[in-house]
Amino acid sequence: MSKILVIAEHLNGQLNASTARCVTCAKEIKPDAIDVLVLVDAPDAVAAQAAKLDGISKVLTIARAENAHALAAVLAPQIAAAAKNGYTHLLFPSTTFGKDVAPRVAALLGVGQVSDIMSVTGAHTFTRPIYAGNAIVTVEAPTDATVVGTVRTASWPAVGDAASAAPVEALSLDVSLPSHTRFVKLQQASSERPDLQSASRVVSGGRGLGSKENFDIIYKLADKLHAAAGASRAAVDAGYCPNDMQVGQTGKIIAPELYIAIGISGAIQHLTGIKDAGTIVAINKDAEAPIFEVADIGLVGDLFKLVPELEAMA
Repeated sequence: MSKILVIAEHLNGQLNASTARCVTCAKEIKPDAIDVLVLVDAPDAVAAQAAKLDGISKVLTIARAENAHALAAVLAPQIAAAAKNGYTHLLFPSTTFGKDVAPRVAALLGVGQVSDIMSVTGAHTFTRPIYAGNAIVTVEAPTDATVVGTVRTASWPAVGDAASAAPVEALSLDVSLPSHTRFVKLQQASSERPDLQSASRVVSGGRGLGSKENFDIIYKLADKLHAAAGASRAAVDAGYCPNDMQVGQTGKIIAPELYIAIGISGAIQHLTGIKDAGTIVAINKDAEAPIFEVADIGLVGDLFKLVPELEAMA
């Protein structure tokens, strides 16, 4: 009998789409039950959203003042305690949140962690990328221990809404929490553009833009297409744009329906981040650029001439 607990990611009362993607992965394991755990100080709003996810059995909530902010050191002991209620699998999104919390939970449970689950071939057998995505490896977790895994959200579609909401239950745990970690402040970029990790369209720029000022070309096209704006690591390192826009192995792993790479050569680290994109369009003056090997549509030429023409037609 397998029973899965999905840890909900949320911010400011809104459930992150990564949670719905984790549920899709959980359904592939074909468990007897899938529950969602919401940890926050006031869980009603998030729990109501989670209860609508198709395929879940119930939503569990832990309401504590200490959970007002998602601190891994505070959340991990509570999740580890909740896992002992008969759960065979714990799934987290492979986002900044999941990568922060999951290893602590695995350590508290004394088990290894399966990272970046791309597909499920059995209840304890999964595939994940290695060597910057150049190879896919099959890993098998022990059957006599709790499986703690992070789900590569770019590899899974979000589950839809159920016909009726699942029940919501408050979970009471007698867990002492550490006091050595405290919340100071949350500093995040604000933008009217779609979120990079969940956007269906993304326009990214690379070192070929040449300067921070020239990066406005990317923003203008993105706004015209109602897309998110991204960048290669080279563009971020050059100071053309902030690092929260970085796409790739050391940035954000995304899977938009449309990805437009402008002035990006296509280093393997960047290609890893767009591996699951639907249609890839590349614009580069170098016809031998690696990006063209993965692009569905390629335009060879001066981006400063081609991009304004595309913007005019959009």
